[in-house]
Amino acid sequence: MSTAVADTRARTGDLSLYAAGSVGMGLWVTVPGLLLLYFLTQTLGVPAFLAGTTLLLPKLVDIVVHPFLGSRSDRQARRTGHRRAMLRWGLLLAVAWTAMFTVPSGFTGTDAALWVGACYIAGNLLFACFQVPYLTTPSDLRIGYHERTRVFMFRMAFLTLGLLAAGVTAPLLVSSGERSAYARMALLLAGGLVVSGLLAVAGVRRLTGHCGFRTPRERRHSVRDDVRAAWRDRDFRALLLSYLFTGTTTHLFLAALPFYTQYVLGDRSLTAVLMGAFLVPATVVGPLWLRVSRRTGKQRGLLVAQGLFLAGSVALLPGRTLGTAATVAVVVVMGAAFAGLQLFAFSMLPDVVAAAEARGTADAGAYTGVWTATEATGTAVGPYAYAAVLAVAGFVSTTDGDTVAQTDAALRALLWGFTALPAVLMGVAVLFQRRYALDGEAAR
Repeated sequence: MSTAVADTRARTGDLSLYAAGSVGMGLWVTVPGLLLLYFLTQTLGVPAFLAGTTLLLPKLVDIVVHPFLGSRSDRQARRTGHRRAMLRWGLLLAVAWTAMFTVPSGFTGTDAALWVGACYIAGNLLFACFQVPYLTTPSDLRIGYHERTRVFMFRMAFLTLGLLAAGVTAPLLVSSGERSAYARMALLLAGGLVVSGLLAVAGVRRLTGHCGFRTPRERRHSVRDDVRAAWRDRDFRALLLSYLFTGTTTHLFLAALPFYTQYVLGDRSLTAVLMGAFLVPATVVGPLWLRVSRRTGKQRGLLVAQGLFLAGSVALLPGRTLGTAATVAVVVVMGAAFAGLQLFAFSMLPDVVAAAEARGTADAGAYTGVWTATEATGTAVGPYAYAAVLAVAGFVSTTDGDTVAQTDAALRALLWGFTALPAVLMGVAVLFQRRYALDGEAAR
């Protein structure tokens, strides 16, 4: 690593513009992850297993699309010297977002599932056009190991602002459970997607203009070659598999939270309270995790964050007997851990990319495409796993927010699926993460 690269520092204003794009990303990730499963089963009358499948299938499309977009982004970068052309397609995401929650009044059950699923596929494709080049930007910049963490600290701060705005506001706006409330919520928040996307485009342009742009090398390759090269990278593979299980765990948490507050805690309004408790710490602990990174390295910091989230999941097992205050306290710790999970994993990605490019084995866009495909898989598998647990236990769906009595087996599944299952999944993530060995070398 050259001294010039290591000493380059991104300007705060440029970073803030770039990171503002994560507000919209937070909206898209949080609201569907938090509310779609609940919307399908409790408002549209879709059976739990079909609802889970509706959320899973669009993400299977992403597994194919994201690596393709990553390789295409590399080709565009070689041709034009930037990735902003693809980034701009993401500005249309607000259209699919609004349509997804504006389900025609006559649609329930299977018809509603088809409508939501089709809109979700369209939204995911547009989001991928934004996400892949956006997340590749830190790998494109001519900056060093610790500066990459700083870039992602800014991104994490704005991402959690988006998560917080969506996680608290959206449940309040749809508290009635009626489909018209969901349509109004989507329309109100759609503006945030457009504004944050425009700011991101400007931020990417200014960052690459000041810090420099690593143009991908000219080489003959296919999407399949890119995927194979990424998978053969031992450190990338360990980080990728760990993040798959981490993402599955956190998105299961989001999807299960409304069910947990309504059926286990007995108070639907606690969804917004617990989302606030989860996300407010994530907005303020970024500098603390950055200090941990500088003292111990990203690898150890990520393992600590994973351990805290695992312990928090187990601590919620007592359910209502734990008490509201103690539940909120546990969720606060899990929120602080969530910030570390995001910051360290995403800031380690450009470290892996830098090592691979130094060997001449892969390009940034290719790695990011595989990474975002894996992230999309986790966002789908988490809710699907929880929906499958509910379906096996006999959970009964309903329409327009009505509450129906659930069997003891369904209630036990609600609780164990929200606590024990995430703990097991995060334990698997820890096992994969311990195989990562690049951190000490990348820091030098």
